[in-house]
Amino acid sequence: MEKLTIQLSIKNRVYLVNTILLCITVIGAVIMVWYTYKTERIFKDIIDKNIVISQSAEALASSLVNQKGFVSYYLLDHDPAWIDHLDRYRNLFNKHFITVKSLVEEEWEKKAIAQIESKYKHYVTTKDKVIGLYESGEYEKGSALHKDVRQDFFKILEICEHFKLFHKNKIADAIKASKKESNQLRYIALLAIITVVVLSLLINYIFSRHILAPIRRLAEEADRLGSSKSSANEVAALKQSVHGLIENAEQAHQDLKHSRETLMQSEKMALLGKLAAGTSHSIRNPLTSVKMRLFSLNRSCDFTNNQQEDFNVISGEIKQINKIVENFLEFSRPPKLRMKKMSPSIVVDSALHLLEQRLKSYHVTVRLIRHRPLSDAFIDPEQLKEVIVNIIVNACEAMDKSGLIIIHEEESHVEPLKNVAVIRIIDDGEGISQEIKEQIFNPFYTTKDDGTGLGLSIAFNIINEHGGWLDVASEPGRGASFVITLPIKDS
Repeated sequence: MEKLTIQLSIKNRVYLVNTILLCITVIGAVIMVWYTYKTERIFKDIIDKNIVISQSAEALASSLVNQKGFVSYYLLDHDPAWIDHLDRYRNLFNKHFITVKSLVEEEWEKKAIAQIESKYKHYVTTKDKVIGLYESGEYEKGSALHKDVRQDFFKILEICEHFKLFHKNKIADAIKASKKESNQLRYIALLAIITVVVLSLLINYIFSRHILAPIRRLAEEADRLGSSKSSANEVAALKQSVHGLIENAEQAHQDLKHSRETLMQSEKMALLGKLAAGTSHSIRNPLTSVKMRLFSLNRSCDFTNNQQEDFNVISGEIKQINKIVENFLEFSRPPKLRMKKMSPSIVVDSALHLLEQRLKSYHVTVRLIRHRPLSDAFIDPEQLKEVIVNIIVNACEAMDKSGLIIIHEEESHVEPLKNVAVIRIIDDGEGISQEIKEQIFNPFYTTKDDGTGLGLSIAFNIINEHGGWLDVASEPGRGASFVITLPIKDS
């Protein structure tokens, strides 16, 4: 036969143990309440019946004993007051007798009460005869009858004592029964406490072994990846670790997206570079020949003013074509960096010094925010200066010959480069639309009438060859911010 096994989830295990614990608690409470009612009923029977009967029997015997001696006293001094005392105790006996008679329920009790009632009536009747004989002077008959009265008295008193003793024993038995019930209640309560403690320990074990321990292990594993701070609270630690993993995943996604964009940009530039290289070489040879012929004509010919003006226009256009060809050639060749270990802040200062006059001509103010010079990094100062100059000149042209440029330098920690130098060049021009911003680093894309569209592409290549990246952030009407990020390496 196959063994039947039931697999319970951790949640169901905890619910099951808690349900059992709750049931035991409820059952224990019900039993305790039932025992309290039972004990209350026992004591109620004792108080309402047995104690009252016992007390009434005690009073009945006392009132009987108190009737003794009054006839002898009357015989001595013939004072009728003794007969009045006797009548008062007889009435008291009758009162207690009626109370006892109304409370008895058992058959033997009723028989005992009937005996007491019968013998007491005979006792009273006989005693009244004794009093009559004494009053008539028949002392011998009265004395003989008086002895019989005493025998009745002791028989009645014996029955009362027996009746009283019986109910005292019943009270004692009831107290023993209540003690027994109380002991059972204590045992049940002790058993319930032990069971609750065991189940509580079981719940703690399930939480510790099957819930907290896996959470703790998950938190420790996540700490290695999420780099979260340790916490005494396992759930809080796991939450922090998961948040750390989410942040790392988001950062990795952003880095992957940036890397993919950079790769696509590099592939575009490689393809266009090959095209530009071939085209530039094809144009450069005849263009060099044209430039030499123009130079010879300028030396050998005597032009009129109009001819000289046309010649100058032609020479200027030839120079513009030559500049475009040189840009093509520079774009087609990956920049050959000559790396030096120095602070990028020195390059920023050199670029600003180089552009000092041009900035004045554009009526542009530059504000440099630098808390301290950037740490040394391996850079090509000339190539980096070309990037900074290109961005600043573009900013000047975008601000329509007036405005403010802010250059903000700082160091930061960015994965996977770790320590980086960040140079932000911020202008207050018209800004860049989202459509233009997505294409601004593409080669041959320009918004200028006389631009080649290669300046920012070359700058992007240079920063990329440094192992960093070039970003732009801008909104129309709020200026533009070009961000140069360069790695800071220890060696």
